[in-house]
Amino acid sequence: MSTRPLGGSAVSLSPLGFGAATLGNLFREVTDEDARAAVDAAWDAGIRYFDTAPHYGLGLSERRLGAALGGRPRDSYTLSTKVGRLLEPVAGEGGTGRSDEGFAVPATYRRVWDFSADGVRRSLEASLERLGLDRIDIAYLHDPDECGDGGEQALREAYPALERLRAEGVIGAIGAGMNQVAPLVRYVRETDADVLLCAGRYSLLDQRAAAELLPEAVKRGRSVVVGGVFNSGLLADPQPGATYDYKAAPVDLLGRALRIKAVAERHGVPLRAAALAYPALHPAVASVLVGLRSAAEAVDAAAMAAVDVPEELWDELRAEGLLGEESQ
Repeated sequence: MSTRPLGGSAVSLSPLGFGAATLGNLFREVTDEDARAAVDAAWDAGIRYFDTAPHYGLGLSERRLGAALGGRPRDSYTLSTKVGRLLEPVAGEGGTGRSDEGFAVPATYRRVWDFSADGVRRSLEASLERLGLDRIDIAYLHDPDECGDGGEQALREAYPALERLRAEGVIGAIGAGMNQVAPLVRYVRETDADVLLCAGRYSLLDQRAAAELLPEAVKRGRSVVVGGVFNSGLLADPQPGATYDYKAAPVDLLGRALRIKAVAERHGVPLRAAALAYPALHPAVASVLVGLRSAAEAVDAAAMAAVDVPEELWDELRAEGLLGEESQ
């Protein structure tokens, strides 16, 4: 699998990336064996970009990913993690329950928002310890828009701290990752971030990133990593009960997904392949992240990413009003 340069940095990414929130037991438990097998299968398929965060399973994702990658040449893959949530131990009975925020792990730690400069360094040091690796290639500010002050401290303190670490050569590239487009556009316009991670907002069902974020990234020489291309499940398998943005999919969106699926199948393309191929068409997009929790899912994702999707499929989707003209 080829690699693509990231903005103006020396960091490069494989066009298909491994989103490791799943290794933190997102929604349901994954065994250590299945987590390791997923990473091994992804590696065998040519995937060389791996993304994690302290938030994912209260550090479990970082520990599992670091263990799986630890024996491989460090220069042969790209690793990103995130800052903004510190993990603090929970003492006594408080640590015997289950974690919130969708991860099936014991609540032995609590997440504490911290976008201070000191918090950035403490977060990265803790991540390196959990990963058991010598460096992190990309550091993202994680969901600063969800912090109590609307992300102002992240821009004022955390981002400059990342710039200093990049200048010192501690990190190869820096950026921000969010589920909303407007704050990401602000980072493109007001900072020297190398990369923006946009989750769920550039897919076959949601092209909000196409209006400003992607054109601004191209204009300013920045890169975008797109996550959530299946919109949490609806574009992987549209059927009653499927989820969209981690909630039950509305009836109208389910119907839209089924129409897109029908068009794709008329061109001999599985819906999953079309969902992976679509965001990768934009010149701003350096990599598409997919959450993988098993070897079978990794093999399937690589196979879907290799499908040749004809231009006529996109033309038909636009003609039927299923893709906006701004998404071209």
